[in-house]
Amino acid sequence: MARVVLEGVRKIYQERGLAHVAVHGIDLEVREGEFLVLVGPSGCGKTTTLRMVAGLETLSAGTIRIGDRLVNDVPARDRDIAMVFQNYALYPHLSVRENLGFALTLRRLPRATIDARVREAAELLSIGDLLARKPKQLSGGQRQRVALGRAIVRHPQVFLFDEPLSNLDAKFRVQMRRELAALRRRLGTTTMYVTHDQVEAMSLGDRIVVMHEGRVQQIGSPLDIYDRPANLFVAGFLGSPPMNQIRGKLTAADGPRFEAEGGFTLRLPDGGAPPVPLDGAVVLGLRPEAIHPRQALPGFQGIVEEVEPLGYESLVTVRSGSTFITLRFDAGTTPSIGDPMTLSVDAPGLHWFDAASGTRL
Repeated sequence: MARVVLEGVRKIYQERGLAHVAVHGIDLEVREGEFLVLVGPSGCGKTTTLRMVAGLETLSAGTIRIGDRLVNDVPARDRDIAMVFQNYALYPHLSVRENLGFALTLRRLPRATIDARVREAAELLSIGDLLARKPKQLSGGQRQRVALGRAIVRHPQVFLFDEPLSNLDAKFRVQMRRELAALRRRLGTTTMYVTHDQVEAMSLGDRIVVMHEGRVQQIGSPLDIYDRPANLFVAGFLGSPPMNQIRGKLTAADGPRFEAEGGFTLRLPDGGAPPVPLDGAVVLGLRPEAIHPRQALPGFQGIVEEVEPLGYESLVTVRSGSTFITLRFDAGTTPSIGDPMTLSVDAPGLHWFDAASGTRL
């Protein structure tokens, strides 16, 4: 195991005389034995960052250290890392056994050592009965296990995962996510994991790095980021359904309240407004699970516009004035379309952001 440290890491691509900055000066430390997840939408720079750590992309600026070693100019094969790619990258003409041991064969390790490591990985991933098959004879989930095993047999200092579950269907994604979580607990190897899937990020990561347009937006534990998003982007990205975001202003008419264009009004308890000047423009964030059908402060009125039953729960969209707000209901307690509702918000569920900068207040 080793820690990974990125300092001022930038990546600039030149195309037809134009410069495109893919990664803007990232500073990041992956602690020894930590499972760190880079998450964000397509094009945010997360895979480029991972590939720079792997040695598959050159840095435009900054430094990368793995353990105590500066690796800027160290070839990928000498960095003591193992990478699992999105497309599995298995050799179609080799058996599972040969795919698992291929990197060790290139390193000219003794045959007994290779066989022992292959058996160890196959047992760990429950693919011992597949060793004689070729990749074309495997399902998507089985191919993913072989790709994981090929990384495991190398006993690297650092694992790098580039959206390894994105090619699986929904059922296998859930299964493989559980297996990855169990695997990381058993191996304890320092890991960087890239995904655009917030569920994978929340369920797997010790810490999450949220990225957008080549910049780090927030770093923290999954629950810290969910409970206290640093800005509007993070607030809208993490959470399914996402946080309701309502632009408006704070007033003191007839008691403190938040008002949005179109008639939405949220009455606030005394002391419930954020420390900003009254009449200042703010954005109110409301998590769907923090809104409940009851009369209390903070509270508002609404009419049910849409109901989306999901079995274990229902997502209900209410209209208050011209503002649409999504909330969760337990199965069996779902209202009907057109029902008027009196709603309140748990005080910790109120999130306030500056309207101009988008940063948390």
